[in-house]
Amino acid sequence: MSTIAMRERTDVGEGGAAQASRWHDPRYQAFALLWLGFAAAPILFGLDKFFDVLVDWPVYLAPWVNDIAPGSAQDFMYVVGAVEIVAGLTVALKPRYGAYLVAAWLGGIIVNLLSHSGYYDIALRDFGLLIGALALARLAAVYDAPLRRGNA
Repeated sequence: MSTIAMRERTDVGEGGAAQASRWHDPRYQAFALLWLGFAAAPILFGLDKFFDVLVDWPVYLAPWVNDIAPGSAQDFMYVVGAVEIVAGLTVALKPRYGAYLVAAWLGGIIVNLLSHSGYYDIALRDFGLLIGALALARLAAVYDAPLRRGNA
């Protein structure tokens, strides 16, 4: 086993000095930045779906989605906001799993934007975010212990 693999294995799940030494590791710093960003951003954007401070969110909803969704486009955005808040909280609590939830959610947003003419630039940006969420998921496989069944 390589020195790096042994160090990662030792650091995961330990407290004290092992935890403090992680902050000197650029890989852990990248994980922490992504973890914070992908927890905070969905929560903040989700909250804004209820207040429309940043933008009038319903304009981004593709007409075909609005046609099949019950209620108005604004009603749909309330559901979107709730899902985004849950996704952000899931990343905050368990990035190993929440990052995949955010990546899937971003995939849905990308499909919506690609099918709604005029928002291709935002779809491309969200594709970059999707890649970042997947990078967080892979780093979380090292730095965030999996949930255990039964007696732990």
